[in-house]
Amino acid sequence: MTDHNTPQSARFVAHHSILQFDTHHPFALKSMLDAHEMHRTVMCGFYGWVPLEEQAPRATMGVLSTWTVDLKNNRLVLVVQHRTPADWSQIPTDALVDKPKTLPVDITIRTGDTYGFRTVVNPVHHRPGDKTPNGRTRRSAHKTPTHANKWFTDRLQAPGQPPTAPNGITRIGATTDPAKLAVRMLPTIGSAHPKRRNLKVARAEIAGQLTVTDPTALTNALATGIGKARAYSAGLLLLR
Repeated sequence: MTDHNTPQSARFVAHHSILQFDTHHPFALKSMLDAHEMHRTVMCGFYGWVPLEEQAPRATMGVLSTWTVDLKNNRLVLVVQHRTPADWSQIPTDALVDKPKTLPVDITIRTGDTYGFRTVVNPVHHRPGDKTPNGRTRRSAHKTPTHANKWFTDRLQAPGQPPTAPNGITRIGATTDPAKLAVRMLPTIGSAHPKRRNLKVARAEIAGQLTVTDPTALTNALATGIGKARAYSAGLLLLR
């Protein structure tokens, strides 16, 4: 079934910066172990583009990130997506094993296209009836690959479905066979920062193939990320 009200193509434009760190360097080690320090590492490339008092500067500049660690080769690889130019001169040069690379991303996404993908997400869900002292519903992290798989597949969008599910979940404009997804739970990352001591970012790596059903919705997912903790290197959807 094809929804004739859904545009059949959409364009996604951004930049990807790729930074490779030596995991033995204190700067890299601090970023690996502390979610708030990694956030600061990511954002140091974008000083001056928005006023300091502006709300949500990360979202305004379209900044998302993800990182992986290669322990055998002592490499921390950080990928940062952004709309504004990046300046990585604030990073100590001896912490890097290579000069940062910035690559343009300009793709036209069409209904029916198939892409390989990888993402690291913060798979949390609301706990009905369990409230915080300020009245908000508490969130709980999924801790198994099965539950993380379910979290992701709840965001898939079959042909003809709207971009928002009845329960309010934002769908990603693509579908796949959940049984063919590769799901791996990653270490939970916290922070030693005095104002972030309660921060805990559960993480799951999900990879597989996606078939486009709604190019506009998928472009939005690429631009804004999926799920929570997007300021802490979760939610960036990478296509190949």
